[in-house]
Amino acid sequence: MAEFQAIIFDVDGTLADTERDGHRVAFNAAFADAGLDWEWSVPLYGELLRVTGGKERIREFLAKHRPGFEPTGPLDDFVRDLHALKTEHYKHMMADGAIGLRPGVLRLLTEAREAGLRLAIATTTTPANVTALLGAAPIDSLEDWFEVIGAGDVVSAKKPAPDIFLLALRELGLPAEACVAVEDSHNGVRSALGAGLAGLLVTVSSYTADEDFSGAALVVDGLGEPGVPSHTLGGGRTDELSGLLAASDCVDLALLRALHRASYPPTGG
Repeated sequence: MAEFQAIIFDVDGTLADTERDGHRVAFNAAFADAGLDWEWSVPLYGELLRVTGGKERIREFLAKHRPGFEPTGPLDDFVRDLHALKTEHYKHMMADGAIGLRPGVLRLLTEAREAGLRLAIATTTTPANVTALLGAAPIDSLEDWFEVIGAGDVVSAKKPAPDIFLLALRELGLPAEACVAVEDSHNGVRSALGAGLAGLLVTVSSYTADEDFSGAALVVDGLGEPGVPSHTLGGGRTDELSGLLAASDCVDLALLRALHRASYPPTGG
């Protein structure tokens, strides 16, 4: 079994619950600015989240809900420009403190960093969105804590394809067996498992609680903080790990080390 050396985090829904009251709101603001009568409701956006990537969601919306829509110019340019406008709205929202990190995130990042673990990000959101979120955190230079930030269109296939996690592993120079991944969605689980990341923790978010997380080592309702405990919701290693979680109330480094050991048992004899 390889030594536990790194944690690879998803962003949206994992580091912060950004989808419903962040990205969705920014999309609607961009639509209004562009003179479009589109309004993505909370349920509709949940449907669109089955597709990863903001530009891809615009295309999915057009295909399913506005099949007769014709932009004034090339569709690729229209989608790109509309998404860029949405990103600007999202960046302003983050700068204004609209959405913070989920409970337990900064605690776990700090614990991991102080222990010498390497940190990485594997997400389908744009690099600008990652920078906006981390830049608004209550600690200076949080983005610099992450050795690798794999984001946006740097890979050809987005989640559930494994490409973004494989990129993070390559840039870390580590095998999957040396890492634990933290995700929040079905697509993220499929992506991480496809990259060989059996050491997989899921922390469900507002849109993903009812999704299929088969293959995850442990599923929890959050990372937890003192006074805001984390609870197990399932996963392939629940019986082995639930006692540790109950004892600490939080997903801490001790639990992640145990999850890593349980997920990558020694081979050979």
